[in-house]
Amino acid sequence: MEGRNQGDRKGSPLPGYDKPTTVSWVGATTCSINRHSTGRPGKLPASLLLLLLTIVLLAVLLLGVSFGSIAIPFSTIVQILLNGTGLFHFARQWDASIELIIWQVRMPVVVGAALVGAALAIAGVLFQGMLRNPLADPFLIGTSSGAALGAAIAFALPFDTLYGSFFSLTPFIAFVGAMLTVLLVYAIARVGGRTPVVTLLLAGVVVNAVMVAFQTLILTLSSQAHFGIQALFNWLSGGVAVTTWSPVLVVGVIIFAGMLFSLILSGVLDAFALGEEGAAHLGLQVERYKFFIIVLGSLLTAAAVSISGLIGFVGLVVPHAMRLLLGPRHRLLLPASALGGAIFLTLADLLARVVIAPAVLPVGVFTALVGAPFFLFLLRRSKREYRW
Repeated sequence: MEGRNQGDRKGSPLPGYDKPTTVSWVGATTCSINRHSTGRPGKLPASLLLLLLTIVLLAVLLLGVSFGSIAIPFSTIVQILLNGTGLFHFARQWDASIELIIWQVRMPVVVGAALVGAALAIAGVLFQGMLRNPLADPFLIGTSSGAALGAAIAFALPFDTLYGSFFSLTPFIAFVGAMLTVLLVYAIARVGGRTPVVTLLLAGVVVNAVMVAFQTLILTLSSQAHFGIQALFNWLSGGVAVTTWSPVLVVGVIIFAGMLFSLILSGVLDAFALGEEGAAHLGLQVERYKFFIIVLGSLLTAAAVSISGLIGFVGLVVPHAMRLLLGPRHRLLLPASALGGAIFLTLADLLARVVIAPAVLPVGVFTALVGAPFFLFLLRRSKREYRW
């Protein structure tokens, strides 16, 4: 409480000034955030840690492509990928089918898993920063239930593709269902030009329950849905099951655009750390930015789940793990969470594919069984009370 009062005194506008400049409220917020992050347990500089995360991500991507029913050496993978750029011309010393396996079978899945992990982690940072709630995750305000209802509708329909084989119907309707549900929750929670956090959370809980009820109703009444119950169960359990590059490219464009906009909003998220009243005193248009953050976080989440199904735990734990390592400043927390989420989900997807091969386990099993102990280890290793 003391840190917040100090931040308010330094950042609050002087009498006669209604709207301080952007530099003033961002600078005041940064000072306040820095006071809370001086004791972060990370020993490495932030830039070096980001570089290490990037190197680890590249190694994990190669690992994901290497493992499968046919093991492919790292050197072969690197040569094939470099040949694909057109800048290198290594002599082919491998079977032509190896290139097909890498480019058309494994790369879409591995790249898709990295994109989904990054999107869910960034969405978790956005919601936790806006709501100032350590339990906030990307599925909190109806994204998951809306996507699940959309998937159930898709499985109940007699056709399953859009524009021929370009894009499957299930991810498209799941994406639309997730976005419409979030907008519905926001409209319900908005009262008198404001969107109170408690009302938003309660509306999300209620709408979640209603959407699950509709999903059950569709599966019960639709004869067509009974033939796809196993497929729907697999989708709800989570797993990147793309078979072509088309959905990965479409979703990738949405996710990269969302990442860019989230970085632009890093100063706004720092201001929200002071609370809504503190952010308003710094000249921030709180309600407008809340709407932007909700739409952006939901867009990232909807794009992710459209190709992966419902994968929990990533958006909840990865931001906290990165916050323990780097502190609460969002300019560093957002890219670190994106890299951490991509690494985490790529490894989870790899384990899901190889543990009981040729069968594939739901990725959500590994995100919980592996992620939870790792996060608890970080939490206990810090040897201090976890501070927001």
